[in-house]
Amino acid sequence: MTKDIIAYANNETLVDTQSFNNDTNLTPIYFDNSKESLEVIRHSCAHLMAQAIKSLHPEAKFFVGPVIEDGFYYDFRVDSKISEEDLSKIEKKMKELAEAKLDITKYELSKTEVKEKFANDDLKQEVLLRIPDGKVSIYKQGEFEDLCRGPHVPNTRYLRFFKLTRVAGAYLGGDEKREMLTRIYGTAFADKESLNEYLKIIEEAKKRDHRKLGNEMKLFAFDDEIGGGLPIWLSNGAKLRSKLEHLLYKAHRLRGYEPVRGPELLKADAWKISGHYANYKENMYFTQIDEQEYGIKPMNCVGHIKIYQSDVRSYRDLPLKFFEYGVVHRHEKSGVLHGLFRVREFTQDDAHIFCMPSQIKEQVLEILSFVDTLMKAFEFDYEMEISTRPAKAIGDDEIWDIATKALKEALDEQGLNYGIDEGGGAFYGPKIDIKITDALKRKWQCGTIQVDFNLPSRFKLEYTDADNEKKQPVMLHRAILGSFERFIGILVEHCAGELPFFIAPTQVAIVPISQNHHEYAKEIARKLLELGIDGEVYNKNESLNKKIRTAEKAHVPMILVLGDEEVVNQSVALRDRRAKEQKTMTLDEFIILTKEKLSEVRF
Repeated sequence: MTKDIIAYANNETLVDTQSFNNDTNLTPIYFDNSKESLEVIRHSCAHLMAQAIKSLHPEAKFFVGPVIEDGFYYDFRVDSKISEEDLSKIEKKMKELAEAKLDITKYELSKTEVKEKFANDDLKQEVLLRIPDGKVSIYKQGEFEDLCRGPHVPNTRYLRFFKLTRVAGAYLGGDEKREMLTRIYGTAFADKESLNEYLKIIEEAKKRDHRKLGNEMKLFAFDDEIGGGLPIWLSNGAKLRSKLEHLLYKAHRLRGYEPVRGPELLKADAWKISGHYANYKENMYFTQIDEQEYGIKPMNCVGHIKIYQSDVRSYRDLPLKFFEYGVVHRHEKSGVLHGLFRVREFTQDDAHIFCMPSQIKEQVLEILSFVDTLMKAFEFDYEMEISTRPAKAIGDDEIWDIATKALKEALDEQGLNYGIDEGGGAFYGPKIDIKITDALKRKWQCGTIQVDFNLPSRFKLEYTDADNEKKQPVMLHRAILGSFERFIGILVEHCAGELPFFIAPTQVAIVPISQNHHEYAKEIARKLLELGIDGEVYNKNESLNKKIRTAEKAHVPMILVLGDEEVVNQSVALRDRRAKEQKTMTLDEFIILTKEKLSEVRF
């Protein structure tokens, strides 16, 4: 069966079918679930949604409606409040418009003509401020029309398999000082099966939402009196983090890293030297002390540079590896804060390696080996992407070329696959981003490896080479988890709360059937704690079934039930959630089992 052509591609640019004109340089885009096709379908569906909203709310005014990674959204203003319950009404109207098989056409006007046409629409005027002078394209379907670059499908009949997913608020133009518009998110596909599969993943994602599970497991909380984006780590969450930190600490030391710690507050002059003041200031917090400006660190690199400068360095000292669980603060807008995924304070598993240029490749390969070990321990698949020089950057092109080439050579030498993100590098150097894939096939950017010639130059870092001459070292910025906050959020969703035994906050729930069994329960908890295993005695005056349900809701990996027989025989009745089995064993056998569980993972 021949697929319909819904648009064309000209190099990396997409154009409408009406722009074809027998141009042989255009490649057809067929109606399917390819990346290019979905971009056209979803962009068109955003307009279909806007048309439906306009039909239901004639006073509606629209700002922008772009395609995003897994769908689309539209920002708009209406007089009444739009809630989740309204989505079904909007969808119903969208289906009517799709079935009407309206042609979607494009025409162009000068920017002046468009300003006059939409003189009474303040949001259209806002959009026009972001459009360069010249011709402005307008897309029309039925009575609805809107400014848009396009392209769109030729007819609304192609827009049948869609779903509106949620309602949110969005500041006009992302500016917190401006009005809050309504934003509706949605998605669309070329066939019903793909849409249904996606919706199943969405439902599963809701069940796995780390904010919901974090509350059930009592890991963390947020409090408006403290401030948005500032997580409070409860006892269970703090235990989880501590276990992760201790395991990583040992892994770093075995790989030759030295623990260090830089201050969280540095004079603004240091941030001016580093380039953060000019290139990253809008993301930082500043204060005044003794009429001197200070900046709270958004990154740990300057502190580690100062530690490097605290002593005379020789080529024999290199590579010199510093690591720190560095607490950083970044100014994030309220609208983008999202559980542990987007916060204003977080802790990086940060490291900086100072080395000679000739050592770059070997160090990058060693980091990649470390990455592989960690990802396998948590059962994550991952991929890599090299990000090149962004528009806002420091350093000349030659330095950037050398650094980028070094990263590519390291990956090529090992035959590792990677993508290229043009313009996605840090302002001071190119990088390799580590993107992990979770159980729902979602991709998350976590770790990073960055090659930096610029900061060593700006801070005049030196080492003495074999000929007793002064040379400038290269600085490698490296985080593997990215941040403990984000990684833990991802891990909780990946595991659906069933965390691996070695980092579970409470690893063993000890449930005595009655008061007569409490002393034995406390004895077991004490023995486990001596082994570094957290056990909790469930000693509330509740039924046995309720205690077990409470432990299961908290996602405790192992549950021990203790009665008269267990006390007499010094045994335990074990329920292993991950192995999905129940059995009775002696206490000594159980202790051996938990030791084995702890030893299963090595970073």
